[in-house]
Amino acid sequence: MGRLRNRFFTGVLITAPIGITCWLALEIVTFIDDRVTPLIPARWNPETYLPFSIPGLGVLALVISLTLIGFLTAGLVGRSIVRFGENLLDRMPVIRGLYGALKQIFEAVFQQQSNAFRDVVLVQYPRKESWAIGFLTGGSNYRITEAGPKDAVNIFLPTTPNPTSGFLLFVPREETRKLSMTIEEGIKMVVSGGIVTPPDRRPEAGGGKASDPDDPGRPPEGVEPVAKAG
Repeated sequence: MGRLRNRFFTGVLITAPIGITCWLALEIVTFIDDRVTPLIPARWNPETYLPFSIPGLGVLALVISLTLIGFLTAGLVGRSIVRFGENLLDRMPVIRGLYGALKQIFEAVFQQQSNAFRDVVLVQYPRKESWAIGFLTGGSNYRITEAGPKDAVNIFLPTTPNPTSGFLLFVPREETRKLSMTIEEGIKMVVSGGIVTPPDRRPEAGGGKASDPDDPGRPPEGVEPVAKAG
């Protein structure tokens, strides 16, 4: 009975992530299709001539439209139109601030060589001797360093399991500790609540295996001071 139960949970562990991923992907595609496909002119819509709907047609149309907009705005005429639209938005008191903030966020995330997150770090939060994973986003603005720590850095502290929300901390550089893991590994660890951890990349000492990660007597792994951003 115990073996049967173990095999059942093994099957759940294998199929659940795949099933949930496929379900979420299908929901996203359906959501986009339901809103974009009706906007396609009837003469250009293949579903007008077919007796069945085409899954992903709205997604394809959205990708093509965004790509065309990117090509058009890369030219002189396109940039002039964008500047004209931005000037109009800049004259609207509430819309101006919202548009400016959203534009900065999207530029930081989608620029070709994005350095939005530079390092994965440990910071003491919410109290001393209690450490949390954060992401170094850069040095603090002079307005922060004039009123607060002189060598402060910006730390984004994500929440679990949703890393898109969190807190912005201004922490003295010497109070942060850089972790030897990639940004992707840090995000996976946050999302999983610590269940998914990076592999131990330390060289084996004396031909033996690396120490057990569950050993409480083992010193902290991959911790080093954050290098000053150049």
